[in-house]
Amino acid sequence: MREEIKIALEISANTTQFDAEIDNLINAGVIDLNLGGADSDAISSSSSDSMVKQALITYVCYNFSLIHGNLQRADAMKKAYDEYKAQMGMATGYTTGGDFDVTTDD
Repeated sequence: MREEIKIALEISANTTQFDAEIDNLINAGVIDLNLGGADSDAISSSSSDSMVKQALITYVCYNFSLIHGNLQRADAMKKAYDEYKAQMGMATGYTTGGDFDVTTDD
């Protein structure tokens, strides 16, 4: 996961000075997705699920950009992350709440 995030952040794979910060942000992203309603069994930093990976990448990019002063990028990443978080908090397969029934009796 860290390698993919470094690519998104345009950090060289050989650069290690940000590794601990990136790892902490990945872990914080997992917790944040869980707090947003995503099931902890479905969300992990080692997940191969594309939606989970993209959510964590945008979370880390948002926070990393904010910390390091790239506010324009942080704003764009925050919007993307919020969308992933909202979708995962409602979607079957990412929550324990099951399907939502949106049918009405007319």
